Amino acid sequence: MPYVPIEWLREHVDVPAGLSAEQLAADLVRVGLEEERIVPPAVTGPLVVGKVLTREAKEQSNGKVINYCRVDVGPEHNDAPGTGKEPSELPSRGIVCGAHNFDVGDYVVVCLPGAVLPGDFRIAARKTYGHVSDGMICSARELGIGEDHSGIIVLQQWLAEHGHEGEEPPAPGTDAIGILGLGEEVLEINVTPDRGYCFSMRGVAREYSHSTGARFTDPADATDTGLYPNGLAPAGEGGFDVVVPEDPRPIHGRPGCDRYVARLVRGIDPSAPSPTWMQDRLTAAGMRPISLAVDVTNYVMLDLGQPLHAFDAGKLTAPIVVRRAQEGERLAFLDEVTRTLDPEDLVIADSPQGVGSRALVLAGVFGGALSEVDADTRDVLIEAAHFDPVSVARSARRHKLPTESSKRNERGVDTELTSIAAQRAVDLLVEYGGGSAEPVSTDVNRT
Repeated sequence: MPYVPIEWLREHVDVPAGLSAEQLAADLVRVGLEEERIVPPAVTGPLVVGKVLTREAKEQSNGKVINYCRVDVGPEHNDAPGTGKEPSELPSRGIVCGAHNFDVGDYVVVCLPGAVLPGDFRIAARKTYGHVSDGMICSARELGIGEDHSGIIVLQQWLAEHGHEGEEPPAPGTDAIGILGLGEEVLEINVTPDRGYCFSMRGVAREYSHSTGARFTDPADATDTGLYPNGLAPAGEGGFDVVVPEDPRPIHGRPGCDRYVARLVRGIDPSAPSPTWMQDRLTAAGMRPISLAVDVTNYVMLDLGQPLHAFDAGKLTAPIVVRRAQEGERLAFLDEVTRTLDPEDLVIADSPQGVGSRALVLAGVFGGALSEVDADTRDVLIEAAHFDPVSVARSARRHKLPTESSKRNERGVDTELTSIAAQRAVDLLVEYGGGSAEPVSTDVNRT
């Protein structure tokens, strides 16, 4: 069930300062959104700002170079001069660290004994490489706020990346949990099948507004050029060629797809990372950051409720075709499993050997490996579509693929969200990936 980070919710609705997850749960239950659980902070225990006073690098017998550091962790936590597990003349603690992206004078994040990191990893003083490490200097991955494990967090750099360029790091000993946004509880809610719109921050924010009277700002308001700086691209000639023929095997008389929007962004920097704020929000919502294109589609889905899919446009042969699967047709999925499709499955196909000849995606459920966005992708095609909920639900259950996309599609998505969500993804890719958007959209609309 969806997670509701309060910091993210605050972007769409006026939330009082200091609102707890417990109070948020009480507010939402009045409008029928029940608490599933309150997820505790990712990190507990003493996590503080430290300043590196000394760094002694020494090559070990295994060839690895290890640093023995004295780190000022504040008067409350420092060993007094001449005391501690390895006495020093400096008021500090001794810590062993294998990273090399820092130096004397840098401010770092230190877990002290008694802290608990994600995965129930408990920090204690221990002897290693000939020294007692009385704490740990942390990387982003160890704290669960990113995938970078190549080096530890240097706070001067971290603050600059988070919009605080030029600010001095807090004094040694300052609690770092709040600085890194690790101290916030997250509410998980239970959403009934008839309220699929609450699988989005937009939907939850609107319900919170109904419950409390707080002012709600709709993030799907396409007239707000502050949210969508490029406006909504018009549908017209020049968009990616998409064919949505009459459905030969509709379920209960409903076609598998009645609206399909495609947007093309060219020239993205394949090495461009997702912005840190986006990675933080995805992590808080229970999703793992992967790459800019994938993170953008996941972020917009979580924010607005419209599932998206990103194709590597360089791997596609136009036209894109929305069709039912052929008898015995097989598809290699992103989880490296090849599955045999059912004739009732709806697929997105392209046309390397004739129109619609190659299935690429199980529509509304899960992506395929042939058109996957990878480390070399420069041109991205964004798909935003409205699929029949029953068709998606049957395919997800048939293939045992209860994905984040299928959870939303099978509960029903607002058909008016497709072009808005696609534009939002395009704007983010242009802003953070340096790409350029095709000026028109493809919009096959039969709603």
